[in-house]
Amino acid sequence: MPKFLNKSSSGPCLKATIRLLEDTNILECEFEIGHKGRYLIDYVCDHLNLAERDYFALRYVDTDKQRHWLDPGKSILKQIKDVENALFSFRVKFYPPNPLQLKEQITRYQMYLQLRRDLLHGRLHCNNKDAAFLGACIIQAELGDYNPEEHIGNYASECKIFLKQTLNIEESIIEIHQTLLKGQLLEEIEAKFLRKCCSFDSYGVDPHPVKDQKGIQSYLGVNFNGILIFQGTRKTNHFKWNEVQKINYEGKMFIIHLIYIEDSRTKKKETVGFKCPTTAACRHLWRCAVEQMLFFTSPSSSNIPRVVSGGGFFTGSKFKYAGRVEREVLEEMAQLSRQEPQIQRVGSLRRKASSVPATPSTPIVNDVLDSNSVSPRLNFNSLEKRLNFNISDQVNIQYNADGSTVLEPVVEDSEGSSSKFIKKRAEDYTTCQTGATSNIDTVNIGTFCVVQYII
Repeated sequence: MPKFLNKSSSGPCLKATIRLLEDTNILECEFEIGHKGRYLIDYVCDHLNLAERDYFALRYVDTDKQRHWLDPGKSILKQIKDVENALFSFRVKFYPPNPLQLKEQITRYQMYLQLRRDLLHGRLHCNNKDAAFLGACIIQAELGDYNPEEHIGNYASECKIFLKQTLNIEESIIEIHQTLLKGQLLEEIEAKFLRKCCSFDSYGVDPHPVKDQKGIQSYLGVNFNGILIFQGTRKTNHFKWNEVQKINYEGKMFIIHLIYIEDSRTKKKETVGFKCPTTAACRHLWRCAVEQMLFFTSPSSSNIPRVVSGGGFFTGSKFKYAGRVEREVLEEMAQLSRQEPQIQRVGSLRRKASSVPATPSTPIVNDVLDSNSVSPRLNFNSLEKRLNFNISDQVNIQYNADGSTVLEPVVEDSEGSSSKFIKKRAEDYTTCQTGATSNIDTVNIGTFCVVQYII
């Protein structure tokens, strides 16, 4: 429960701590019992001078280590009533299809910071060539033009860019930085970075660990383009929003109802199901998917009905979508006329001192890619069949033949302390250490075996 600071005429006052996309930047905001989530979101956006604020939100972690987006339409206190310290993280919630079409440069800069963070925590997957280019863009933005008197030796290693940063990647970054990016403005560098990032399958995807009917570990993500399924870093399935008829969940089962129009007379229906580690994780995934679908596909927010799932009307989860949809945002921003706000850029990728606290995270998972595994579409004829999964209730640790882990959960530390990897046979991850692979072109930014979920 957040601590009461003082009492005013309007009621007791509480304080929330908000971490921005620059990890070293922290805000503190006082709020009252009656304030809703929109109050905190507007406070941060006003501080950052953001007009296109509908793409952003605040995220927090509850006592069970489950992440949540702060609902702008509900009481702040009711949402965090069981949280010991009110710590929020300001993040991009809705990644636009093309971030370069955002109205203002200051919004594009915040999008750049988010994608740079996604890169650091292993959520953007690309090949080594693209990884080196993105790393060079970040070095150019952090250090400026190459100067042989200042930039000596492996200067790229001074910046922590990737989750697993190898010498080969750093050498490629330095080569591109010295030859291709000299003299380019910060706005140009950030635009190149955004253009490249939004072309990846994993752009805007927050991966949720799930299992299919055969017990195969996968990651499910949602973005502007639909619902995507990954195994390791390889996309194995994609359900576009125009194919999705309904999304619901029952217990730990996340269920997608699909409809395909094969011709003018034939429609094919299909049901796809995935099992989440917990009911809370499934509820969170369901809500994320519904909100993404509504934001990017609804013509107006005024006629969106209350959404219900997880059982009957009285026993299931229900929520009312709060906020505008993308079409409304674009229409309003087209009429926006103001002088471009100044951007205060702060270099923050130099390797942190141990005194700088890390952002609390939800479970981190090590996943060794199985290049031969494919996630088929799952057909279920009844609810019983949909729920008849031959899977344990929890996402367990699995092992390869050599004893290395396929799926390795990491316990999240408390607020203000760093997340610690549970190290099992780390020496066996030779592909991760070298960043090299003979038959897989897609890597996780220099390493393809670690996926991290960070708020």
